[in-house]
Amino acid sequence: MPTILIVEDHDDIREMIARRMEKHGFSVVTAGNGVEGVLAAAQSAPSLILMDINMPELDGIEATVQIRAAAPNQQTPVIALTAYALPGDAARAKAAGCDDFHPKPVDFDRLFRQIEHLIGQTTSDLDRAS
Repeated sequence: MPTILIVEDHDDIREMIARRMEKHGFSVVTAGNGVEGVLAAAQSAPSLILMDINMPELDGIEATVQIRAAAPNQQTPVIALTAYALPGDAARAKAAGCDDFHPKPVDFDRLFRQIEHLIGQTTSDLDRAS
C-alpha cells in the first residue's frame, strides 16, 4: 500500500487531506511543518509527498530542497500545495524539486489524478490490493 506524507501546518487541512487519502486506500504519515516533514520523509520513505509551500520555520520549498539533498538517489515525487498561488510559484516549486503543483482549495479529483500520474497507482488498483 503506497504511503503519502502530508506536510501541512494547518491541523484541520492536514487532517481533512489525510482522511481523504486513507479513504482512497493510501497509508498516511503527517507532519505539521517543514522541519518535521524533512524528518518524516527520511524515516517513512513515502511513495509521494504532499508539501504545503507556505509554512513557518521551514517553508515547503526549502523542505523539498533538503529532502532532495538528503536522498539524491531517491526521487520521491512531491506535489506542492499552496493557498496563495502567485505567478511564478509553480516554477519556483518545480525549481526546488517538486514534480507537480496544486493550488488550494484542494480539488481531490484532480489531486488523485496527479498522484496516479506520479506513482502509477489508480484507486481501483488500491481497492484490489486491500
